Amino acid sequence: MLLVHPIKEVGRFLPVLVGLLVAGGASGTGPWALLGVGIPVGLGVVRYLTTTYRIADGRVELQRGLLQRHTLSTPVDRVRTVDLTASPVHRLLGLTTVVIGTGSVTSDSDERLALDALPQEEAARLRAELLHTASPAAAGDAPADEAVEQEQVVARFVPRWLWYAPFSGTALVGLGAILATGAQLNESIQIRVSEEDLAAVDLTLVVGVVLAAIVLVVLLAVGGYLVTNGGFVLSRYGAAWHVRRGLLTRRETSIDVARLAGVSIGEPAALRVARGRRVGAIVTGLSGDQASSAMLLPPAPRATGYDVASAVLGTPAPVSTALLPHGRTATTRRYTRALLGSLPFVAAAALAVLAGGPAWLLVVALLPLAVALALATDRARALGHAFVDGHVVMRSGSVLRSRDAVAAGHVIGWNQRATWFQRRAGLVALAATTAGGKGQVHVPDVPVDAAIALAEAATPGLVGQFLESR
Repeated sequence: MLLVHPIKEVGRFLPVLVGLLVAGGASGTGPWALLGVGIPVGLGVVRYLTTTYRIADGRVELQRGLLQRHTLSTPVDRVRTVDLTASPVHRLLGLTTVVIGTGSVTSDSDERLALDALPQEEAARLRAELLHTASPAAAGDAPADEAVEQEQVVARFVPRWLWYAPFSGTALVGLGAILATGAQLNESIQIRVSEEDLAAVDLTLVVGVVLAAIVLVVLLAVGGYLVTNGGFVLSRYGAAWHVRRGLLTRRETSIDVARLAGVSIGEPAALRVARGRRVGAIVTGLSGDQASSAMLLPPAPRATGYDVASAVLGTPAPVSTALLPHGRTATTRRYTRALLGSLPFVAAAALAVLAGGPAWLLVVALLPLAVALALATDRARALGHAFVDGHVVMRSGSVLRSRDAVAAGHVIGWNQRATWFQRRAGLVALAATTAGGKGQVHVPDVPVDAAIALAEAATPGLVGQFLESR
């Protein structure tokens, strides 16, 4: 533990240390400038000596700081998740960082209940105590007749999952990294392109550069996916779901079953093309910006996603049952909004042709129109809702489609919103509010009678008491 903290502080001060070394070489002090390393090392030692924690009287307390004492405290019953994270340095020393998720909305890293550099055995025991469940190590070491429950593995990483990496968000991250690197090189090297250089560029060179960029983006996406999700295992033992993943930095997330309100099946357009899905947990008290702690399955085969969602919900019906359509009026609104979005492009092309521009601009204007119609068709097909096996199920979207299923016992209210146009069409945007995830699961353009019927089926009497008798 006395190694981890100083190493982390040295990493934080690395730019300053490099600057001191360069300045020392310029001034002639030479290696003496490296004495500055003692400052972050000393800070790391002080951080270790002044950090303590305890669990007593139903509370978790963390204290740290020398000059400015900082105390964090939370009731044990506020614990939603427990993350065990081990960087390569931690794993080399047999240590783990325990991050206790309490549903706090703060984004400051100093406000997290993070217990750094605990022995792995102590971290496993602490997780079991906080979640009131047996740890896998303890269950494995105990005799068969004394084990509380055997670990049930639901999904495990296989190499063919790498096929879905380019179709996930990591591909966009890789593309952004390439563009940012190119911009930095352009600023530092000051590349100048003349007309003669542009004249020398032929189609073969352009195609080669584009293909090389695509290959590089794919490699970065696959590499990022492997580093993040390598060794992935989703299992359940005791009263918690456990997710283990990470090739270099190993992370283990434990979610209390009692806090798990439902699941969200992500079906973005790119993953649907590759026949893949990803699954996230809707955890009570865990906000949407803590999605990394609620990830149940990274981009993986569609069948695996459905199996994981069915296992977590305890029934396959919310995943496989056909949803109720929203009718012709809702479908018409999908097409109307899509066509209105493409109208400026068509109008601009028509005005350009009338002003003397080439006629082929009208053909180009048909492209956004075709895209709008395709999106409208896909969005209309995706709209649906149902109440199945005690779960409220809602699906919507096209480019970022999702199918959310929340247990009726976790629904704490209903929101119905209607614009002037929706009121004329007899439709509402329906949202079932819950204390986890984004705070609600919603679906647009539901017929009023269908929205009330869904609310009454899931929470009898909650909405019906306010209905006007006719």
